Amino acid sequence: MTRTQTLERSLGAMAHPLQTPAHLDPLLDLVGDAKFVLLGEASHGTSEYYTWRTALTRRLVAEKGFSVVAVEGDWPDCRRIHRYLREGAQRPVLAGAREVLHAFARWPTWMWANREVVRLVEWMREWSTQPDNVPLSFYGLDIYSLWESMTEIVSYLRRSSPESLPAAIAAFECFGATSSNAEAYAWRTRWLREDCESEVVRLLTEIRQRACGSAEDRFDAEQNALVLKNAEAYYRTMVRGGPDSWNVRDSHMTDTLERIAEHHGREARVIVWAHNTHVGDARFTDMAEDGMVNVGQLLRERRGIEVVLVGFGSYVGSVIAGRQWDAPMERMGVPPAREGSWEELLHLAVGSDRLLILSGMDEPALLKPRGHRAIGVVYHPEREAGNYVPTVLPRRYDAFVYLDRTEALHPLREVLPLEEGEMPETWPTGM
Repeated sequence: MTRTQTLERSLGAMAHPLQTPAHLDPLLDLVGDAKFVLLGEASHGTSEYYTWRTALTRRLVAEKGFSVVAVEGDWPDCRRIHRYLREGAQRPVLAGAREVLHAFARWPTWMWANREVVRLVEWMREWSTQPDNVPLSFYGLDIYSLWESMTEIVSYLRRSSPESLPAAIAAFECFGATSSNAEAYAWRTRWLREDCESEVVRLLTEIRQRACGSAEDRFDAEQNALVLKNAEAYYRTMVRGGPDSWNVRDSHMTDTLERIAEHHGREARVIVWAHNTHVGDARFTDMAEDGMVNVGQLLRERRGIEVVLVGFGSYVGSVIAGRQWDAPMERMGVPPAREGSWEELLHLAVGSDRLLILSGMDEPALLKPRGHRAIGVVYHPEREAGNYVPTVLPRRYDAFVYLDRTEALHPLREVLPLEEGEMPETWPTGM
């Protein structure tokens, strides 16, 4: 028996069937009393990643008492979903989750403005409006909403603390020279050595000292100020290259998770939806060699056994992505996984959807790095060889959801179709 055949047999032996939500039982057992469950995805445009995360989220809420969903999305946009969950029954002006999700206007819109998330949000709202259930919460963890968060801060201060408006206006005017263009601000700090760091720190201090209103309003205002502070640092470091901007972003997301958990009290349990590159522990990839950290690593270091990391991957299918940043979204074919990758190994070992529980796996042959596919919002299927992250799978995740064939998700907005012949029934060998 060859080494590859031995690996295939080992993987096949520990792979659980995965056809219905009931087959998630081994993963629910693994979660146990964990406080944070992080659910990954190998792309931001694959339907099955969203539908299986929804199935697991529903079971974690109903059977394990989880009450918070936090996603790789912008804080102000996700706050609209949060308000819809909490106030939807009393606010007939909101027609439904589809209308709320259409407000996600920053590219890539399809990440959250899609039919799969509509179904998740409508279920969360239905659960939240039942009298015997704990209302659910929905938050965004990301850092990109510099201008939107500034607008939210000014609106809040006008209502609740007008004496603090001068600090907000000073920060707004500092950024204003770049006409709401974060990248232009980044290049300004690079060439002119002018930045707005002191203004945003002053504004954050002002809000912390003077914030008023309900606890929820104060929490929202302070988080928008933290987004502003950390987004300023992110864009300022982005143009300098290196790992700093990535680390600012993932540290911000991890700190936001900690703030959300603290806000909801000791009993709060949080589900996270984000890309595998944020969820899977960076120490067991080549990210560590480049000095990069991520949410999964930081949360494991801080919280230990309170954290469960679940990765997702697939062998072949289609995806929604763009050819470049801000390009129209397209439905693209995803070729069969590269030879020697984890995805190809799993395809050969099991050939159908499976759930793998990786905790405690110590077989030496499975603890060596292999390529693990990672598709971003910008994707070129013809350059597939560059989309793999060397990964020690049983250490990067506690569990792994393997899906043999997947399809593109369903955006709420119009999407460019596959070109004729782009997704043949059988891909050419060597792709």
